[in-house]
Amino acid sequence: MQITHIFILVGYTALMIGVGLWFSRSKSVASGEDFLLAGRSLPAPVLAGTLLATFVGSGSIIGAASFIYQYGPWAGMFFFAGTFAGIIVLFFLAKRVHQLSKYTIPQLLEVRFGKPVRIIATVIILVAFIGITAYQFTGAGYIISLITPLTLVQGTIVAAVLITFLALGGGLKSVAWTDFLSIFIVAVSLIALAIYVFAVDLGGISSYVNALDPIKLTVTGGLTPLQLLGYFLPLFLLILGDQNMYQRLAAAASANTARTATIFFFIGAVIVIAPIILLASGSSVLQPEIEADMAILSLAGAEFSPLLLGGLLLTGAFALIVTTGSSYLLTCSGNIVHDLVGQIRGREVSDRQALVIGRVGVLGVALLAYVMVQFFPSVLALQIYAYTMYGVAITPALFAALFWKRATGVAVAVAMIVGGVVTITWEVQGLSEQVNAIIISLPITLVVLVVLSLLTQPRSPRVESGTHASLR
Repeated sequence: MQITHIFILVGYTALMIGVGLWFSRSKSVASGEDFLLAGRSLPAPVLAGTLLATFVGSGSIIGAASFIYQYGPWAGMFFFAGTFAGIIVLFFLAKRVHQLSKYTIPQLLEVRFGKPVRIIATVIILVAFIGITAYQFTGAGYIISLITPLTLVQGTIVAAVLITFLALGGGLKSVAWTDFLSIFIVAVSLIALAIYVFAVDLGGISSYVNALDPIKLTVTGGLTPLQLLGYFLPLFLLILGDQNMYQRLAAAASANTARTATIFFFIGAVIVIAPIILLASGSSVLQPEIEADMAILSLAGAEFSPLLLGGLLLTGAFALIVTTGSSYLLTCSGNIVHDLVGQIRGREVSDRQALVIGRVGVLGVALLAYVMVQFFPSVLALQIYAYTMYGVAITPALFAALFWKRATGVAVAVAMIVGGVVTITWEVQGLSEQVNAIIISLPITLVVLVVLSLLTQPRSPRVESGTHASLR
């Protein structure tokens, strides 16, 4: 335990709480749209910051770092390639997504495929996103337990309370601005530590390369191509269909702002991901026997970095994890308000009701996420499950709605259910230890979607409404 680390972490936490309280004021968040879409007012820099901070959380600092520690930098680049490919696609979709201006992905799916698809999509999104929120709790708990006398369990509880508070107060306005502030801390700490570790601890690039396990210098890191693909696809499919991404693009001040933000998002991802790959692989040289989940966080120790730099690293990692957790809590509350309560009542809720129900939903999802933490052995395992669940069941349906005129509601509904069931079955049977579930579940989902769509085509051409046509 280092007092310097504690002071830095407490200072950051106080700043985040202050931002949350500021945006919790009634005049800042007066309606459901303010709470879920920040009043559609986010400028490009803030939007880019919240996109980046949302996607680079515990899954990167702990989950991806664990993968890179075990398989090397080249395999790590392939792991993260899905992020960059997905951002490029989002660039071309940004204007359309902003113009659609939906609160949730299920809302968008209902326009094309009907209410049953909306309900199924809601259940699947909540299952996946509760999983993503869960490993943010664990990741932040790791950091608190490293810095303070608290145990991992106690740290996880404290983290869950803070993450929930930030989402509960000011909604997306609070989350977006804390994201924007946090991403600077993250970028500076990761870059500074990477420079220090390679210059001082490893003795330069050549020493690092010479000391690295030869198998980790290969493109696959010892994995088969199929296994490597099993790590690439979940991240790629998640970012393509991630409700968080679409919700934030809809919250932009304008359609052009949304597209500009995706450019900054791509640049920011390069700045943040490069040092993560270097630090995690460098850690495998410096600490070959540690737990893989701790590959980057352990470099904050006094034997590897100065106290101030170590404190900034832990605080930066904590910042990423907290903001990502808050984002996923917030987007889940949108599903509860508009896709569950609104559908059960048979009409959309009022702005005031949306605000109250959204906050209650945040609390409920936080409790479920904490329970889910107990059932997965590592952050990486929980991360891949959650990404696969979403990427297999939701992303194909979303792209069918946007780009394939012949897709039918029956086919999409069945494909989502089949994809979800196959993924859960594969995980429960423990088969993902050999090959990740997505390698099996994605092809099955796509086959079901295509074949059933072709078999359930209407006998006569359907006249489309303006709303339906606008999705294409």
